[in-house]
Amino acid sequence: MSKPFLSYFSGMKDHRINRKKLHPLENIIAITIAAIICNMETWEEVALFGEDRKSFFSKFLDLKNGIPSKDTFRRFFAALDPKVFETHFNEWAKSITKNIDREFVSIDGKTERLASKMSENSFIHLVSAWASNNRIVLGQVKTDEKSNEITAIPELLDTLFLKGSIVTIDAMGCQKNIAKKIVDKEADYILAVKENHPTLYEDIRRSFEKKRCQETLETFDYGHGRIEERKYSIIKDLNFIHDTESWQNLNSIARVDSRRTDKKTGEIQEHTRYYICSITQLKQISEGVRNHWGIENQLHWCLDVGYGADSSSKRAGFSSQNFSMVSKITLNLIRMNSENDEKRFKNKVGIKTKRKFAALRDDYLLELLRSF
Repeated sequence: MSKPFLSYFSGMKDHRINRKKLHPLENIIAITIAAIICNMETWEEVALFGEDRKSFFSKFLDLKNGIPSKDTFRRFFAALDPKVFETHFNEWAKSITKNIDREFVSIDGKTERLASKMSENSFIHLVSAWASNNRIVLGQVKTDEKSNEITAIPELLDTLFLKGSIVTIDAMGCQKNIAKKIVDKEADYILAVKENHPTLYEDIRRSFEKKRCQETLETFDYGHGRIEERKYSIIKDLNFIHDTESWQNLNSIARVDSRRTDKKTGEIQEHTRYYICSITQLKQISEGVRNHWGIENQLHWCLDVGYGADSSSKRAGFSSQNFSMVSKITLNLIRMNSENDEKRFKNKVGIKTKRKFAALRDDYLLELLRSF
């Protein structure tokens, strides 16, 4: 990393009026991040954690005015402009990405439901970008609902450095303007196609019925109590595809036939999926399709199970959106420490275990915050 973590946020516009800036912005962010790593879930718990670990924080923070109160944490994150927060997060995420060239960047949305029923708007929908090989979150934007992902995805793409990467998006993001945006960012794409594009879907399906595939590839997975067989096929002759010139850099179409067998019950499930691609290497396409599910398994599922994202009761102002951003910061910090964790824990341990261990051991927490 070129510079300390907190320096990426120190220049962030502080929305507080000067006479109420008793605690530096960096202190509020640093204490919150450390507290969330250690499983604190409410602003009261964040403040209590700060008081309990005051000597720990004094090693790298100026605490001449003590630890902020729970109301200070609550008001700060409720009023903080999430777009400003996310912009600074994106700059930090860019700095910790080791190599974006041919990296698979998966973009997908997730609805986070709030525990409170006091508001009709009892959920927020966030679209995130996930770097598969680096295993970190690159950015997020909020939408009013899932259908608005079509407008949110270009906004997210604008914030990301993607040159040389391969962007994968599900059928909601299979749009001509999104394909163009990706190409304009000097990246490639693999976009899933479903019946929401009936003409394109039918053209692709007919192509695979009538034309000969240039190449096929088969893979087998045997984990998690099932056998999964996948056959990938590619066609580069796009004569059957109407309006190809409207899809910038469309160079191939792909089909994935999957067959999943439950080892215990013997139940078989078969699916066929189609994609449009700017790349023509079938091996890369197969890797992109498989890696796309990493955003579900390694991000969304991790936030649900390891962070209890769907039970969050933070609803005042921008609290929910900003708290989600803090959670993703902590997830990145933990993932960045993977090599050290292998030496420390010997065996593979999950995010929940690491967070509990950080709450018990100052030396481990400091290791996770070493970039501060």
